[in-house]
Amino acid sequence: MRRRALISWSGGKDSAWALRKAQASGIEPVALLTTYNEATSHIPIHQVPMPLIQAQAERLGLPLRTVPLPWPCKNEEYLRRLGQAFQSAVCEGIDTVVFGDIHLADIRAFREQSLTGTGLTPVFPLWGSDPAQLATEIIAAGISATVTAVDERLLPNSLIGRRYDHEFLAALPPSIDPCGEKGEFHTVVWL
Repeated sequence: MRRRALISWSGGKDSAWALRKAQASGIEPVALLTTYNEATSHIPIHQVPMPLIQAQAERLGLPLRTVPLPWPCKNEEYLRRLGQAFQSAVCEGIDTVVFGDIHLADIRAFREQSLTGTGLTPVFPLWGSDPAQLATEIIAAGISATVTAVDERLLPNSLIGRRYDHEFLAALPPSIDPCGEKGEFHTVVWL
């Protein structure tokens, strides 16, 4: 039986690559699932505006399911609101949620815990990948992305707006994850 999935979607390169990898493994994407700051209509931390996320969904030909969040948002409220979206998905025969996480075990554990008892199975198609190799694969696959936010404690904000490409990767200090997995930077893809 083919798995039917929600794709956890931030609009960035990891979400896009996880979608491709999931499809290649035989998982059927049914919809994108996005949380956003209800006051600003942007993806929290990534700073991607919701109209751009909607345009991505249209371009991909997938429905967009949204979960508005207060900001800041306590985990209890986040899980309550997300739980409603999960419950709706299960009622529609969706059995899987695809995440673009690479190697942060605490984030993975949080996602797995949030799905416990929902009837949904988490899938992590990028999990355990070497970030440098993964970055090269993403770029080589033709995923075009732009940096939308940086952790200014680690990187200059002048990197916002830069294309995510080999030149960008070469300019990163060695201590920075080339996929930005620890929140050093975030991207948006152009589909």
